[in-house]
Amino acid sequence: MTKQKRIEDYGIKIGSLSKGKLNKITDVQGVKVGHCTINTDQNKTGVTVIIPQKENIFQNKLVSASYVLNGFGKTAGLIQIDELGTLESPIALTNTLNVGLVHDAVVEYMIKECNRDNIEMKSINPIICECNDSFLNNIHMRAVKKEHVFKAIEKSCKDFKEGDVGAGKGMSCHQLKGGIGSASRIVELDGKEYTLGVLVQSNYGLLEDLTILGQNIGKELSKKISVKGKSDKGSIIIIIATDLPVTSRQLKRICKRTSVGLARLGSYIGHGSGEVIIGFSTANVLKHKENKGVISINIMDENKINKAFRAAAETCEEAVLNSMVTADKVIGYNGNVREALKKYL
Repeated sequence: MTKQKRIEDYGIKIGSLSKGKLNKITDVQGVKVGHCTINTDQNKTGVTVIIPQKENIFQNKLVSASYVLNGFGKTAGLIQIDELGTLESPIALTNTLNVGLVHDAVVEYMIKECNRDNIEMKSINPIICECNDSFLNNIHMRAVKKEHVFKAIEKSCKDFKEGDVGAGKGMSCHQLKGGIGSASRIVELDGKEYTLGVLVQSNYGLLEDLTILGQNIGKELSKKISVKGKSDKGSIIIIIATDLPVTSRQLKRICKRTSVGLARLGSYIGHGSGEVIIGFSTANVLKHKENKGVISINIMDENKINKAFRAAAETCEEAVLNSMVTADKVIGYNGNVREALKKYL
């Protein structure tokens, strides 16, 4: 197993629901995550790819939804998710100016996958998400290339690393080191256990606002740590995976509840911060070409959805803290520095 000290190892317990085996988004069966990190004097950046299931995702689409809390972002692929309610590609995370290059790489990967599986594919909707890492990374170099995306896919696994890896390498969260973090919760319905997991790319917030378990620790830390700037110009990408049988509409409602986790940590969703949430469910597979005119899917009773709402809030809050506490101090481009939260816990 990946040996990293996470937020619960510091005695900080978030929420009340039971956690999955790894307490990561990959507790949802079939989901894998891979990173490729670029770590040079000029570049602190990379790419992280979420593989939604084992089968060809274009042929076997999943119910999906998105929700934008604040739209200061450059995510690709949201309009088709909102229109059709399905996911048909891996989800890739990177930096702001690399969206186009990563999009091209995911298209090429899916062409190869479909050709291998003898699936005719003439259109594809890749989902590429970004946060701006220019404080630590020379973003103009657009360092993430096709080979880095392919390497992240190749390295995808269940027990992935968190912190300043992959797309999280150059991230800043509450003006400390941010990155990739994850968490999961168990939701029980009709005596059966379901899983809801979250992965975040955290890059938002002010140090003075950082709050953990209701305690505004950021105000005290701001007296010890010198940081540049007093405006929230970051962003956060939140990816939800679940095996709960939900519709796209229900999933969008669940996506909205991650905002509770951000608020608990002290975020007020600043003007310059892009908060984008994308969710998918592995419970119902929608074939690219169906023989039937009418198909049947399972959906959960809306009156039981509060359990999923709580799970979304808890996992988001914990995933952000995991992204911060597993990250190391980084000295980046132009000598800019982000301190590690774990030094102060």
